[in-house]
Amino acid sequence: MAERAVGHRATTSAALSPIALWSFLAVLAALLFAWRLGMQWPAPLPGGIGLDRVILVYSTLPRGAVAVLAGAVLGLSGLLLQHVLRNPLAEPSTLGISAGAQLAMTIASLYAPLLMERSQGLVAFAGGIAAVLLVLALTWRRGLEPVSVMLAGMMVALTASSVSAALILANGDYLFSLFIWGGGSLVQQDWEPTIALTIRLAAGAVTALMLLRPLTILGLDDASARGLGVARHSSRFLIIALAVWMATSVAAEVGVIGFVGLAAPALATLSGARTLRQKLIAAPLIGAVMLWLTDGLVQLAAGSGGERIPTGAGTALLGGPLLLWLLPRLRLFEWPHLGSKGAAPRKASRPWLIILLLFALALVAAIVALVVGRGPDGWSIAGGDLLTDLAAWRAPRIGVAAAAGAMLAAAGVVIQRVTANPLASPEVLGVGTGAGAGLTAVLMVSATAGLGWQLAGSGLGALAALVAMLVLAARAKFGAERLLLAGIAMSALCSAAITATIAMGNAQSYILLRWLSGSTGQASALDAGLAIACLLPLTLPLFLAARWLDILPLGSDSARGLGVPVAGGRLMLIVVAALLTALAAMVVGPLSFVGLIAPHLARLVGFSRARVHLAGAMLLGALLMIVSDWLSRMAAFPYELPAGLFASLLGGPYLVYLLAKGVPRQG
Repeated sequence: MAERAVGHRATTSAALSPIALWSFLAVLAALLFAWRLGMQWPAPLPGGIGLDRVILVYSTLPRGAVAVLAGAVLGLSGLLLQHVLRNPLAEPSTLGISAGAQLAMTIASLYAPLLMERSQGLVAFAGGIAAVLLVLALTWRRGLEPVSVMLAGMMVALTASSVSAALILANGDYLFSLFIWGGGSLVQQDWEPTIALTIRLAAGAVTALMLLRPLTILGLDDASARGLGVARHSSRFLIIALAVWMATSVAAEVGVIGFVGLAAPALATLSGARTLRQKLIAAPLIGAVMLWLTDGLVQLAAGSGGERIPTGAGTALLGGPLLLWLLPRLRLFEWPHLGSKGAAPRKASRPWLIILLLFALALVAAIVALVVGRGPDGWSIAGGDLLTDLAAWRAPRIGVAAAAGAMLAAAGVVIQRVTANPLASPEVLGVGTGAGAGLTAVLMVSATAGLGWQLAGSGLGALAALVAMLVLAARAKFGAERLLLAGIAMSALCSAAITATIAMGNAQSYILLRWLSGSTGQASALDAGLAIACLLPLTLPLFLAARWLDILPLGSDSARGLGVPVAGGRLMLIVVAALLTALAAMVVGPLSFVGLIAPHLARLVGFSRARVHLAGAMLLGALLMIVSDWLSRMAAFPYELPAGLFASLLGGPYLVYLLAKGVPRQG
């Protein structure tokens, strides 16, 4: 009897501890809100309404209400997405829903302002549902495998963010406030968003409870759901549409709030919620507490100097480390392994002849990009004095694009072979955005930092991101899939730091926004000379270490038995890959996917040994970026689009092929 009583007390204590923790955090959020109310409480004024009272009633109070409601809506939306997709990492940010909504509103603000004014929520929903449908279409053939869904979501989100950044840059101050708002600002002017979010939350909660049985069955495997008579596809799409509607309602009212939809359901599970009904109650409550507390901390940090960081950026800064912490603890469902399908790639009989042909093709592409273009009078082929004048502008950007493409491709080959992971790349593992975070740190110290300091900051940021990924993977014994998810988390964390800096609206903001869009339009002869001069000494050691690159994918024991210095060799290769990524990211931004696509294209051509694989990938990367840069100048003349965007659009179909078919292991 005594043992039973002790066990009962232990169980009760274990159940109460998460409740006590969240109660404490809720009280802390309430105290921060009360502190803000106390600071703004209006002094009594006889005969009239003071400005302080107006601010209190129409700004401070609705802001607190919106923080609670938006957090609850996002928590419920994230839970629904994770449950029906059976993916513990699905949420509006990782599926590209938030980025799609922001892009739709950016386009509507430019080309259909009346529609934006009257139906802002509808515009956001259209963008969000288009993004999630694209992600589902890209990964349908793999059965919505979690890692494939995350990669596709990242590609869609990065592409949408790049287009948004390009449109904002093209329209200057007219849309810059939209970017700040897109960072997730909870500043309020009236009670309309509060009313709208209350309606969304009530409708979503009632609908979720009505669909409790189909929801429970959809959480099972497909065979069980089919046997229990549930219309799987229609039910899944209906619930996804409901979740997207709720998430885009938040985006339309307050901007993009990241990672609340990811963290709230996961923390609900870790806090003891086991059944779906319990999670439907716990996830919205935890989301409300999280966002309310984050907003209180943001206002506390702002003090009397005014708010400089949007709350959405603050949640993303917390969400990246949280995702890294959750990865070892999350149970990923059993899906076919990324490398389980696909035949071994063929080997080219004359690889160096193919390399010469690729070099000639890249040279022809560079010449065409130099002489062929559009002007006020249409298409033309430049020659004579006109070519001389245009070459001073076109040649540097062609050189920068080619060098950046070659560097990203070389880094991709190294990372894929060192990790023996066919879907690893500088972009996927967060190395490119790590370089951006390093650049951000340098610019925050000095907005006039020279090229050398910017390059040093980018290099250190890229190296830190890559080393952190590999150390985390080694300690947590991650497989290929979880390493990719950790890279997505690192990318999100670094992107949040960049977004928070851009949202400050200072001189550094425009520098980072231009970098984020991946434009080569500002490339100078010095930039081209520096990129080409760095390309040769950084890639030469890789060719000399080709034997290491051939052996390391076989595993540490085999490599050590064949006389390869495993730790030292990996460290040297990783440092070189990080430096190559940093240099490339400086000139083309974080969005290109060249580091992922070019090594696979080289294998498809028939390059299997490391030396020819490296050379072929570099030439293909250079070719891809030259063509992308030319298209960025020609597609919307006289406006310029991001070169990295076209690189991802050109390489994206092959990424879809990899996700749909499966990819062979490196070796």
